[in-house]
Amino acid sequence: MPYVNSSAISRIEWNAGTLSIWFRTSCKYDYFGVPNAVYEVFLNAGSKASFFNDFIRDRY
Repeated sequence: MPYVNSSAISRIEWNAGTLSIWFRTSCKYDYFGVPNAVYEVFLNAGSKASFFNDFIRDRY
């Protein structure tokens, strides 16, 4: 369960296509059908919030 260095996101987890994101200002949200490759790039993104907004939000 990777904890990340982000002002908006505290933790990111992927399991069998389900991406779970723990937001600091709310709770955990699950996104379905997310490829592992997207998760890997997300973990390495300089800005987790920007990556989320550009590549995950409203897509999964």
